[in-house]
Amino acid sequence: MEHITLLLGIVIVTALVFDFTNGFHDTANAMATTISTGALKPKTAVAMSAVLNLVGAFLSVEVAKTISGGIINEDGLKTEVIFAALVGAILWNLLTWLVGLPSSSSHALFGGLIGAAVMSMGWSSIDGGTVVTKILLPAVAAPLVAGIAAMLATRLTYRIGSKTDQKATAKGYRAGQIASAGLVSLAHGTNDAQKTMGIITLALITGGVLNPGANPPMWVIVSAGTAIALGTYLGGWRIIRTMGKGLTDLAPQQGFAAQTSAATAILASSHIGFSLSTTQVCSGAVMGSGLGRKGGVVRWSTATRMFIAWGLTLPAAGLVGAGAEFLTKQGSWGVAVTALLLIAGAGTIWALSRRNSVDHTNVTDDDGTDEPAGVVTTAMAAVTPPPTGTVADLDTDVKTTIPASPAPPSAEPARPATV
Repeated sequence: MEHITLLLGIVIVTALVFDFTNGFHDTANAMATTISTGALKPKTAVAMSAVLNLVGAFLSVEVAKTISGGIINEDGLKTEVIFAALVGAILWNLLTWLVGLPSSSSHALFGGLIGAAVMSMGWSSIDGGTVVTKILLPAVAAPLVAGIAAMLATRLTYRIGSKTDQKATAKGYRAGQIASAGLVSLAHGTNDAQKTMGIITLALITGGVLNPGANPPMWVIVSAGTAIALGTYLGGWRIIRTMGKGLTDLAPQQGFAAQTSAATAILASSHIGFSLSTTQVCSGAVMGSGLGRKGGVVRWSTATRMFIAWGLTLPAAGLVGAGAEFLTKQGSWGVAVTALLLIAGAGTIWALSRRNSVDHTNVTDDDGTDEPAGVVTTAMAAVTPPPTGTVADLDTDVKTTIPASPAPPSAEPARPATV
């Protein structure tokens, strides 16, 4: 610790700020469906998620090693480059949070890091093979796999429970949702908290504090886990509303299927060191569960905006990271200007968010995104018969019963009575 310079200390603090924004940006991954179906109260849900994120941070360091020694060439890398990368990632996280879009904090970090490194050392500093195999391919495959798995699991749950009491079944799935939401939170800690660990470890390597290839020190693991847990506890209510209400209307069966599918994909990726986007995985699972229930509606206008944000994340954060690196390499005054711009940008976004506040008291309110079923939803939902019985919002006891088919008309009209 005695070798940490002022600039390195600034980078570590900035990395923990990014980790904090990652926490409240990604709370929706684990808890949006649990909150929207009423399985847990909003405050209880985010508190549980925060604790399990902290626990998950201690379970593995594979993703941290991918970031600290796989994406960019450490030779000649300066600490200023990492600071510039974090500026790009934080501003993109805050901007997408403001508009309620569940974009990828992971890709924001990767984009900022790649953009800053290219501005500093050129394209030769990027390990293209690692970027393709451990970032781009998982970004495409993981949401599809989780979405298909969630769709199939949703259909299976409705088929299995088709002859059971729907109210009792829904209560059971709500209990299952609590367990699966905990698993997603644990998985999120094993994947996303490690990204900040990797960035801090990379900064320590460039500052000469650690040797190349070193694992994150324990104090880095503890601080990164604590930062993401605190961010998670605050709750990214805007994004929770989008994922819980804006993409589709979820029943407990769908929420359980979505969360279980997402957790499985995230844990498997963390085990092999794939630094995938937990946001994209969970969003794909939510959409898959929406397609899995007969009559379920995926709101494709919201989904399209989300897809656009996914595609823009890497290049947008990369451009901001490159611009920040252009300033920081001018010297101390450039670092100071970059820090001031970060503070000003964050403050402006926070002020804008106060105009339409979303918190635990109104996160489950209707956001006015009602949308009829489209062609894709209709075609996918028609593959299986609808669930039988009563489909209800069991928290409010407002029930919509599927009506029986009307009796066929008689072969001939009734004759009028004669007096």
